[in-house]
Amino acid sequence: MSDLTVSFIQTALHWHDAAANRAAFDQYLAQQTIPADIIVLPEMFTTGFSMEAATQAETMQGDTVAWMRQRAADHDAVVTGSVIIEEDGHFYNRLLWVRPDGSLSCYDKRHLFTLADEQHTYTPGQERLVEDWRGWRICPLVCYDLRFPVWSRNQPTAPYDLLLYVANWPAVRRTAWRTLLRARAIENVACALGVNRTGEDGKGHAYSGDSALIDAKGSYLAEAHDQNGIFTHTLKRAELDDFRSKFTALNDGDGFELIDVGAGSYPVGLAPARR
Repeated sequence: MSDLTVSFIQTALHWHDAAANRAAFDQYLAQQTIPADIIVLPEMFTTGFSMEAATQAETMQGDTVAWMRQRAADHDAVVTGSVIIEEDGHFYNRLLWVRPDGSLSCYDKRHLFTLADEQHTYTPGQERLVEDWRGWRICPLVCYDLRFPVWSRNQPTAPYDLLLYVANWPAVRRTAWRTLLRARAIENVACALGVNRTGEDGKGHAYSGDSALIDAKGSYLAEAHDQNGIFTHTLKRAELDDFRSKFTALNDGDGFELIDVGAGSYPVGLAPARR
């Protein structure tokens, strides 16, 4: 099994200006000196965290998807981050997982942030995504999903090695961000990467960054703190496998399955696993 080199970009975002944001990310990518296997951008990286989907949404045939395909090809890496997407009359906070050959997978944010009325604008996702990439299994999620450990759970039927969150997580709740990101790594015996933004958005909300890559023991491997830039670290496959072989907590987890708890709703409940 191979090691995995991860690059993530932490920066302020231009409010409702997709072209300016793509140009800014291009400037960071031009600084990349170490080839990466994955390049991770924040949540809603072309707009900031916006409820103005009717004016800000793109389609799967739009400029940002085309840009991600080109950058993935240019860098021979997966490029991922979330974008406001309109499809079939619905709006989605959609994470795009774009491969160098131009193919892609999607994950629509499951847990919509009700404190910002996100549920009144966007349609929640129904399926988790786990991707195989260069010898690693990776589960990408979006921002508020971090608060829901059941949805993030490392399951025997769909195991992963790296749990990834893209976010616009405000500075007022930075302690929760840092604490929960470490907790998700520790409880799932997996590496975890959280990629947040900095600056202030068009609604006056401040963001402190705190993007970080954490190993399965809960130790920090890379931290951006409040700095803007592109950050790169190589995850060692042997280190993860060795720790898991000695600390086998995943084998002792409770069996369960996810269920919806009512037509048209999206809270997650627990039920005994079918045997």
